[in-house]
Amino acid sequence: MQNKTMRSALIAVVAIVLVVCLFGSGFVVGNFVPALRPASVSTLTTTPGANQGGTPADLQSQFAPFWQAWTLVHQNYVDQPVDNTKLVQGAITGMMNALGDPHTGYSTPLETTDLNNSLQGAFDGIGAYVDTKGAYLTITATIPGYPAAKAGLQSGDQIIAVNGVDVTGMDPDIVRLTKVMGPAGTSVQLTIQRTGVDKPLEFTITREHIVIPFVTSKMLANNIAYIQITQFGETAASDFHTQLSQLMAQNPAGLVLDLRNNPGGYLTAAIAIASEFIDHGVIVSEKNSDGSKTPYNATSGGLATSIPMVVLVNGNSASASEIVSGAIQDDGRGKLVGELTYGKGSVQEYFPLNDGGLARITVAKWLTPNGRTIDKIGLTPDQVVALTQADITAGLDPQLDAALKLLPHP
Repeated sequence: MQNKTMRSALIAVVAIVLVVCLFGSGFVVGNFVPALRPASVSTLTTTPGANQGGTPADLQSQFAPFWQAWTLVHQNYVDQPVDNTKLVQGAITGMMNALGDPHTGYSTPLETTDLNNSLQGAFDGIGAYVDTKGAYLTITATIPGYPAAKAGLQSGDQIIAVNGVDVTGMDPDIVRLTKVMGPAGTSVQLTIQRTGVDKPLEFTITREHIVIPFVTSKMLANNIAYIQITQFGETAASDFHTQLSQLMAQNPAGLVLDLRNNPGGYLTAAIAIASEFIDHGVIVSEKNSDGSKTPYNATSGGLATSIPMVVLVNGNSASASEIVSGAIQDDGRGKLVGELTYGKGSVQEYFPLNDGGLARITVAKWLTPNGRTIDKIGLTPDQVVALTQADITAGLDPQLDAALKLLPHP
């Protein structure tokens, strides 16, 4: 991550099963970016008593079994030499996992670069949305105009080999990071298993530089403004302000804010965007481990504080998306339409490590303005409307249709 202490940083999600977050291979994957606050310099100094990374004196007895196991592996494991970097990364991962919190964890240097790319919205890759939670790296959609779409990859395609090397049984996220991602201008050969096709399909794809806009907007019929945020990335707040200004200049009768499949991002972006619609009071509060609360208030100068509005959400609307949606719902500023949101209500602080990776640690919970916690609960829309795969295939959007019915129209 960039060297920002993330109190002004991220709110997102880790380990969701569907399409959403932007990552550096040129894929949008089913993982979310956790709620982040930047680490202070003091938290990054060496533990008192530690000596060049050695075990602190007061912890030597507790660490003795670790060093015994380390020595035994180096002396007895059949395939030598062992990879010390992987051993260390595995040890850190195991320690984080032992806390039993799905949002506390370790990101390797490669994963850290990948996360950083996702928040910048620009990276090299093939331009596809993927699911990394199944047995195979699976395409869920392609990004129009980019290599995967031009090559003919389809939703449901499973990657079973890369450059002729079988990847079945490999962690799909590792396949994505180490096999499929690569510099623009280079080629990758993908072997695809497609439902209804007897034999595997071969695709040779030249990677490109992929740029995914965080914000898109347009005017719909009946003078309704539509604006979508795909992720609360680095430029999301400024992009949103610019496009919202252009929409409001057309004097729309109502507005649809689409946060479906938005995994989260920077807390500062969420507060700034919510403040475009709410010009008073608390947008979100953090509840700390000692029970104290830290409120984050709306900023003045919002462009759309009175226009009738509806927010679209679904099960992949998470964290920063839920902060904005929860603030709008609690304030009565607009209605939520769609499906129950993901339920990511904890805050993570990201601490840079010496190896270039990150330690991601849950440090607080966040609450809506009315004091609701949504962690593992989510936000229930004011109007629940499903969107099925059949709807998507048919080019239908009943959620948007329902939202439009709630707004002024001739």
